[in-house]
Amino acid sequence: MSRTYRLIGILSKPLLYGLFRLRTEGLEHIPEGGFVLAANHTSNLDPWALGLPLFPKRQLRFMAKSELFNPILGPILNAGGAFPVRRGEGDLEAIRTAVELVRAGEVVVMFPEGTRRRKGLRKKFKPRAHTGAARIAIWAKAPLIPAAIIGTDRLRRLGPWLPSKICTIRSPPRGRRSQPNV
Repeated sequence: MSRTYRLIGILSKPLLYGLFRLRTEGLEHIPEGGFVLAANHTSNLDPWALGLPLFPKRQLRFMAKSELFNPILGPILNAGGAFPVRRGEGDLEAIRTAVELVRAGEVVVMFPEGTRRRKGLRKKFKPRAHTGAARIAIWAKAPLIPAAIIGTDRLRRLGPWLPSKICTIRSPPRGRRSQPNV
């Protein structure tokens, strides 16, 4: 685990578990070894909602849009273990990187819709499902774990001083269904 990832985790954990009441279900279904974690994406806080429940045991390797790798944010993302993907181009280099990381036992996180989902705004890249997460899992011969993030989209509106709750749910095994406790 990189020092930057560890530092961000240590500083973020009290905030998200204390003020924002981060709650997680289904961690018992997370496999050992490498896998692809595919989640919905509604807020810039989504990486924390996914990463903190597995911290400090596992470091998540985020596939992040290449536009984020600017001179200011890029070094932080690189130090935290993220790697760029060129959206809308079928970026084979990013897919190869992800497959190698998963085969090496890492957790690669993707937001298959390719962008954050927002109400009422027109975006250059419309949120729609892409096949990259499944393709990476198949090529790496690793599990594809779906995750749902609930509540991060409300945090900006409510602010940390008002009651709010983030719930990250990972799917139960086949044949069982669970409801989120939001």
